[in-house]
Amino acid sequence: MITGYGLLVVFALSILILLVSIIKFRLNPFIALLLTSILTGFLVQMPIGDISSTISTGFGNTLGSIGIVIGLGIVFGNILSESNATKSIANGLLSKTGDNHAAIAVTTAGFLISIPVYMDAAFVIMMPIVKYIADRTKKSLMIFICALGVGTIVGHAMVIPTPGPLSVAANMSADVGAFIFYSIICAFPAILVGGWLYGKRFNKAEAFKLDNVEDEIAATIAVDEEKNMPSFGLSMFTLLFPICIILLSNILKAVLPEGSLVVSIASFLGDKNIALLIGSVVAFLLLHNYFEKSFSEVVVEAADSAGLILLITGAGGAFGSVINASGIGDFLVATMSNLSVPAVVLGFILSALLRVSQGSTTVALVTTSSILGPAIVSTGASPVLVGLAICAGGVGLSLPNDSGFWVLSRFGGISVKDTLNSWTIGGTLAGFTAFIVVLILSILNNLVGLPGL
Repeated sequence: MITGYGLLVVFALSILILLVSIIKFRLNPFIALLLTSILTGFLVQMPIGDISSTISTGFGNTLGSIGIVIGLGIVFGNILSESNATKSIANGLLSKTGDNHAAIAVTTAGFLISIPVYMDAAFVIMMPIVKYIADRTKKSLMIFICALGVGTIVGHAMVIPTPGPLSVAANMSADVGAFIFYSIICAFPAILVGGWLYGKRFNKAEAFKLDNVEDEIAATIAVDEEKNMPSFGLSMFTLLFPICIILLSNILKAVLPEGSLVVSIASFLGDKNIALLIGSVVAFLLLHNYFEKSFSEVVVEAADSAGLILLITGAGGAFGSVINASGIGDFLVATMSNLSVPAVVLGFILSALLRVSQGSTTVALVTTSSILGPAIVSTGASPVLVGLAICAGGVGLSLPNDSGFWVLSRFGGISVKDTLNSWTIGGTLAGFTAFIVVLILSILNNLVGLPGL
């Protein structure tokens, strides 16, 4: 097999092949990742009999660790969406902030809703409400599109149980509870800087008015659905319930003697699969009266959504498995260490490069963490902080090769230029802000030692 700097050449070629196949030839990322994995194996002169087994092992190990929770996460999100709990959360936050700070409520609501519901779905769900708010406050729609877009992408890229950060935590062997806790610490400054403060630049733009039938219908739907939705308190409780189980489990394990009955129960309940399963059951029990579909239909729709996501996630793990079996991952980390590039910086840069070049946040997160995960242990760096740096790298730099770019442009009803000015720049500022917070946490951890890191 190839060794030394030849591995870096192969790594660069592999990434180039992956990007060209997705961008130029428009291959589905699942197929592109598998083909690139095979070609990488040949390029590093891996024994031909080991290539397929390495791919299968990487695929299976990845789905074995996160497959169940991805499926449950989508079911959980569908329950909240079908019951209108997501709209209740948005309306509740808006009622608490008032019109003057409506952008803060919008970006916070987008962030919270995108944790169980995918970014594009969260954006579409919120747009009728956002148009109604813009009209009511007599402000530019751009203010709220920026706030909503940044809030949804930060939640999508940084907080479990969305597949990207979930894959990162699994590949980095990071503690899930600590990952959730510190991801929230990193995320809130990010949405405030990118979604709220940056959005103020549009204050002088033309005020939005509901001046066509389609927008009037959207506003009517946004208001009328309040009549058949759960309360704000119930919706927030349901959203945060599985996350709180995981966090409480980690607190109990930290303060109680290891091996005690309470710790054993806490470890069981705090497992990501169990916590999200309990959360999904509790969500159904509390919210099923607000369904217009049967629970079986909600689960079937979730299964349809989960299929391709699971395939892409598994293929990303397969690619990472080939990269690491060839020695590229270890050599890459060792080389960057010799150049005095910290692991957190390396994670952010690789993730950001993949994000800007091929568009998908999830692909960038899964691929980067699969490459760096097995090698990080030897560096002594915190798996949680390196993982969060990877997530931060996947937040911004959205260009027209990103499907989310067109979701925001199309459903927001804005031009490509305005989409770049709001979503792309705002999201990039949010990503860098989250990364700065990660660096601050890394410095504090080196100085005093932070819990869970």
